[in-house]
Amino acid sequence: PITHHPSPITHHPSPITHHPVSTLFVSDLHLCPERPAVTALFQRFLTDTASSASALYILGDLFEYWAGDDDLDDPHHAAVAAALAKTADTGTAIYLLHGNRDFLLGAGFARASRVNLLGDPTPIDLYRTPTLLSHGDTLCSDDRDYLALREKIRTPAWIAAFLAQPLAQRKAQIEQMRRHSEQEKQRKEYALMDANPEAVTTALRNHQCRRLIHGHTHRPARHFHDVDGQSCERWVLPAWEEDGGYLHCDAGGCNAVRIAG
Repeated sequence: PITHHPSPITHHPSPITHHPVSTLFVSDLHLCPERPAVTALFQRFLTDTASSASALYILGDLFEYWAGDDDLDDPHHAAVAAALAKTADTGTAIYLLHGNRDFLLGAGFARASRVNLLGDPTPIDLYRTPTLLSHGDTLCSDDRDYLALREKIRTPAWIAAFLAQPLAQRKAQIEQMRRHSEQEKQRKEYALMDANPEAVTTALRNHQCRRLIHGHTHRPARHFHDVDGQSCERWVLPAWEEDGGYLHCDAGGCNAVRIAG
């Protein structure tokens, strides 16, 4: 597990500058050229806030979609990668979990942006509180149709076949999947697409964590769960729409922070 303690900062590879010890979490930015204001807001967040933190975790869906690392030539994607790399150059360690929209982010993007790719879920020691990080889609265990699709498109065979197609064809296929997904959301019950309490309890128990941080549901909140007689907290990160937001954690605990667009 990754450790975040007040001293020393063990996850920095030769930090350039000394930062206050704080760790930030974001998710569900859904960056795309069609939403330039959100991209600009994220770039300001990187410059004004994340560059002064010890670490930044992006818990999935950084992009609205990702068709493959050969799409890094796209000016929008290149600009986001450059902004992340610039923040990493200040000494902020940046970690990224895949979301359901950008699970094809690979080693090429990681090199260009200087982010560290993590598995889902990932347990960390966050200021001496065992904390589990996840995008959050696997916690929506009542949505069986979605989980079946997720399992199918995450197999190495499916990914290899998809990436073998021309980039334009991949983008067209993703657009079809996005339209189908939006139609499916319209017919699904609200609770079906939310985190299942039993799935949350099982995840916390299996990883022996007392805190869970995730996104995906676009329903920011702080929840409390009883796990085998122990009170555990769950932070749900906000989606970036007109405004943004992040979770700020340090030795004193965690606080949700809103960023006005």
